[in-house]
Amino acid sequence: MKSSSMPPALANLSANVFNDDAQREHMSPTAYNAFQSSIKTGEEIPKDTGKEIAASLMEWAMQRGAVNFSHVFYPMRGAKSGTKTDAFIDLDFGDKKALKDIQCSFDISKLWMSETDGSSFPNGGLRATHTAAAYMVADKSSNPYVKDDTLYIPSAFVTWNGDALDWKTPLLRSQEAVNIEAVRLLKNLGYDDVNEVYSNIGCEQEFFAIPRELAIERPDIVATGRTILGANPSRGQQLSDHYFGKINPRVKAFLVDFQEEMWKLGVSQVVYHNEVAPAQHEWSPIFSLANVAADQNILCMEVANDIGLKHGLAILNHEKPYADINGSGKHVNWGLNSDTGMNLFTTGKNDKSEASFIAFVAAVTYGLGNYAEAFRASVQGAGNDHRLGGHEAPPAIFSIYTGVGLGEHLDSVVSGGPLQGYNSGRYGAKMIDTGARATGKVGGGAEDRNRTAPLPFCGNRFEFRAVGSDANVSLPTIVLNTTAAAGCAAISDLIEGGASVRDAVAQVLGDNMKCIFNGDGYSSEWHEEAEHERGLPNLKTTPDALLAFNSDKNKELFTKYKVYSEAELESVTNIFWERYMLDIEVEADTMLDMINQGVLPACGSDLRQYKKHHNLSGPRYAVYSDLATAIEALQTVRDAWPMDDHVEGSMYARDVVIPAMTAVRAIHDKAERLIATDLYPFPTYHEMLHNHQMETEPTDY
Repeated sequence: MKSSSMPPALANLSANVFNDDAQREHMSPTAYNAFQSSIKTGEEIPKDTGKEIAASLMEWAMQRGAVNFSHVFYPMRGAKSGTKTDAFIDLDFGDKKALKDIQCSFDISKLWMSETDGSSFPNGGLRATHTAAAYMVADKSSNPYVKDDTLYIPSAFVTWNGDALDWKTPLLRSQEAVNIEAVRLLKNLGYDDVNEVYSNIGCEQEFFAIPRELAIERPDIVATGRTILGANPSRGQQLSDHYFGKINPRVKAFLVDFQEEMWKLGVSQVVYHNEVAPAQHEWSPIFSLANVAADQNILCMEVANDIGLKHGLAILNHEKPYADINGSGKHVNWGLNSDTGMNLFTTGKNDKSEASFIAFVAAVTYGLGNYAEAFRASVQGAGNDHRLGGHEAPPAIFSIYTGVGLGEHLDSVVSGGPLQGYNSGRYGAKMIDTGARATGKVGGGAEDRNRTAPLPFCGNRFEFRAVGSDANVSLPTIVLNTTAAAGCAAISDLIEGGASVRDAVAQVLGDNMKCIFNGDGYSSEWHEEAEHERGLPNLKTTPDALLAFNSDKNKELFTKYKVYSEAELESVTNIFWERYMLDIEVEADTMLDMINQGVLPACGSDLRQYKKHHNLSGPRYAVYSDLATAIEALQTVRDAWPMDDHVEGSMYARDVVIPAMTAVRAIHDKAERLIATDLYPFPTYHEMLHNHQMETEPTDY
């Protein structure tokens, strides 16, 4: 199909991205080649060439309506970007007049970096008011793009000392680490032509879309992103009729606009559908380079919120917006590819590639087998603690699912068998027969799916299923890259020490088979076996995970591969402790306000209706009184909170505050079912999850 005959949405693919085609069109061959070479080698671009690149980029951006530029960066505050907007304006310094004229300008000094205050972002002690400088440094491998009136330049964010204040910088370092060690291993496996290995990810983003007019009437959703109070609706997800069902008109119109906008911004949005819970949905792109995919995931979340407003929708990315309703994850599909076109997690069709596949699976098992605590800490957070272990997300025990067939083959390798023989990558390894002539037989996956596994193998990649929907995907990917690099290095060390390839891979596999489990990750039997027979950690809460994260073992791992310095790892841990405590603080204060200012007055009004009809009041007097007692107990707990020490404060939050909040909620949810509907002050679960499902056509907003 020629572009001129394409639908407008498809004809505008990547229209607002300064990608390879745009670079070739707007730069001279010399400038283009210098720019591409700089990405590959890290060498400086000559100043005159840089000036041409800056001028070309400004011209391209202004053609798309940009009058400003911003070095967009990714502070350590979850999935939220940082921007400082500057105009394409400067003074004309070309003469000696005291009064300077303004002119349109974007010189080379403005392209590669910008500066701001680094002490006001989460920094874990790396910055202070008297040491505040921080710099945005352009990531040349992540394409600039135009959105609204601004050119955005994806950037790293570092201190004056070069310490990472963001997620991008250590992610880029981890990509270097896995590249070096994967290439080293491939050369030990006989692949002398490989010079680069790339880490790629694809992120499946789950979210809730609810009527905005109801969301803004819920102080808890506005303040925390989730409901901290709310009785279950009579109809939740028990009928399984929302999953992959017809999308309601308002959400469908939102998704159409969202997909088209992301295509313009160069994001390959290819999938959207209803998820399990009512009002829950998912979108997914195709794989891309890990740092690019991380940038794009945050861009997608921000654009989704903007477009949601136009359709009267609030987009909720919290991991658990509704109690007893499935929460939302962000499955990170991770793989490795070489510059020669190899996917390192497919077996290929010859002995050499099959051996390579098993070697890289062994490297992944080494990573999880030795650094499970780092995997768990990479998905920490008060929100995600609600999901892990429930029948909607993997448990907090981290294991790899290989599938039965691959698992049996790995057992045979450990027992002395050859690396070759699995052949999962060959078409038709599994044939699906419906038993009907009209359908015929089709090739299926080599292995079944396991939704209870934190890290299942999916035929050509591994899927990190434990990541929460509101997370920045960088840290989970950092852990995948760095631990895989360590696994590759462990195998290479053995080979270079004289072991055969088969024996080296078998030894690493044998030492780490404890983390492979192909059964039901939800079962109590597995939890018992994992903890007491296999010795796998079960870090159920974020404080548990953080106590294990900043260990000597993890410090050695991240410093060895130059992903984090000890100071940076300490910083990340401090930020996590503080964020956990503050998240619970906001939730507790919001609960106090909602009960005291909204629910208890409604209870009083409700009771007045029964003054002359006590026999009709049922349990109201007792339940409402219990609620008043429970909220007073929460206030007492809140007043005694040790907030000065983030570790002590987080432990107190987990062990004292959360149980007190849970007690309040249990009584509140009983009370909500008793209060007259015209008196209850907040939109209910039923209203938020179901009302817009009954619309028959999109509504104008």
